[in-house]
Amino acid sequence: MTGANKGIGFETAKQMAELGYFVYIGSRDNVKGLEAIGKLKSLGYTNVDCIELDVTDINSIQSARQELEVKAKKLDVLINNAGISGGFPQPATKVSYNTLRLVFETNFFGAIQTTQEFMDLLKKADQPRIVNVTTELSSLTNHSDPSWTFAQFKPAAYGPSKTALNAYTVMLAVELKDTNFKVNCVCPGFTATDFNNHQGTRTVEQGASVIVKYATLGKDGATGKFFNEKGETPW
Repeated sequence: MTGANKGIGFETAKQMAELGYFVYIGSRDNVKGLEAIGKLKSLGYTNVDCIELDVTDINSIQSARQELEVKAKKLDVLINNAGISGGFPQPATKVSYNTLRLVFETNFFGAIQTTQEFMDLLKKADQPRIVNVTTELSSLTNHSDPSWTFAQFKPAAYGPSKTALNAYTVMLAVELKDTNFKVNCVCPGFTATDFNNHQGTRTVEQGASVIVKYATLGKDGATGKFFNEKGETPW
């Protein structure tokens, strides 16, 4: 799982470990990854380890894949959680090219690079699952509704980066539709974390539980869909 040393990522790792999965925390900062593992082990979880992984650096991704090949041989679940906001506000008429590129590099290209690099390991699993963590701010349908709760909040870098990730998810799911893969977009909801200065209305436990639900879908589960805590949500 990428971006898993804190917040929703850390809690998701914890909940996956509770279910018996051996969890590899991907962290851009190896020291922070080790600290996260230390916290989990202090809580009694021994089925955890960390891997240094910067999703914006293909060399880092390849090194992480090589390390995992030695340690695990296969990968049952890939959760692309690493993401950045780029800072708010992001008015469409003023957001800088640098901000756009930086946000897309992490939230969109980073997830694609990671997915492609780990694909061979995923194919070795019996029922591989890919979850791309997204946001309701990616929904074009929601943004087109003036009565939507967040109708006035339109971050022109962060939102579109996740809309693009949603589109890639659909393409990937279609390509893998005749396999045992399940590939979905999952929105954990407006969760209180460092990402939003803890202004969210949901707890990390609630946010992570949505991700875990779709990371552990059974063989009859959906693929190529966009889900939040209430179920399928509009693109």
